[in-house]
Amino acid sequence: KKDPRDFALWKGVPDDAEHPLPVWSTPWGTGRPGWHLECSAMATTYLGSQFDIHGGGLDLVFPHHENELAQSRAAGDEFARYWLHNAWVTTAGEKMSKSLGNSLIIEQVLQRVRPIDLRWYLVASHYRSNLEFSDDALAESAASFQRIENFVLRAGARTNATDALGDVYDRLPAEFVDAMNDDLGVPAAVAVLHHHVTEGNRLLNSGSDDEALANELRTVRAMLDVLGVDPFASHWESADDQSDAAQTALSALISDQLAARKQARADKDFAKADEIRDSLTAAGIALEDGPDGTRWSLATEQ
Repeated sequence: KKDPRDFALWKGVPDDAEHPLPVWSTPWGTGRPGWHLECSAMATTYLGSQFDIHGGGLDLVFPHHENELAQSRAAGDEFARYWLHNAWVTTAGEKMSKSLGNSLIIEQVLQRVRPIDLRWYLVASHYRSNLEFSDDALAESAASFQRIENFVLRAGARTNATDALGDVYDRLPAEFVDAMNDDLGVPAAVAVLHHHVTEGNRLLNSGSDDEALANELRTVRAMLDVLGVDPFASHWESADDQSDAAQTALSALISDQLAARKQARADKDFAKADEIRDSLTAAGIALEDGPDGTRWSLATEQ
């Protein structure tokens, strides 16, 4: 790393040397490819002499990626059209990595949060921004997504806009497309998404015509689809059958409570109605009274 020209294409070792890594015999002697050459060889073997995107962490720009590009171009390959260098997921201000022993196991994280909430947490920030992982930040992000999801589910229940989207890109707002085309500007794209969710909630709560609501829902779903978090996508709907069964059972139990609350209100027994509401709130169930009746959702921290 003392000079831009100082990197190894091939690392030689004596024929009789004991070496923990595999070595090969060549006309130039026994040895193995350098780190940079290994990656150029793998990329061109599986992706061809030119491919669309080469990714990696910001710490790999020099020397690794610069050397990959130099040797591949020298060999006559066009190599990558675009380079995307991501910042890190950090814990306690340190880069998360296997070598530091501070990596998080996905299966363990998914015991605390749904897969779709975790994906939203990871995708909603810009890829070149550091993401400091904490349970509090994850919970806050999940609550934000669940407010979006709540609109999608409520609007879907009132319209028939829960089917396959078809050509998603025909439904994307121009501002969303411009943001994503500007170096994958997801934060700006998410701002467009929130604007349309707000408009969708206005249509939903005002009782406006269902056609306008369905169009807004499809627009929101198209943006969520690009980000990989459309709640009506088949891979999310079938991700966890056991969770679906638990949700069905929970819905049945809460429906009984809501029916009892409705009857208490009809009987003007407001103390009883408040008691049922308070017991559901204590159990982590949020109620929302509207012109179409009462809807419930799992309460999230605000």
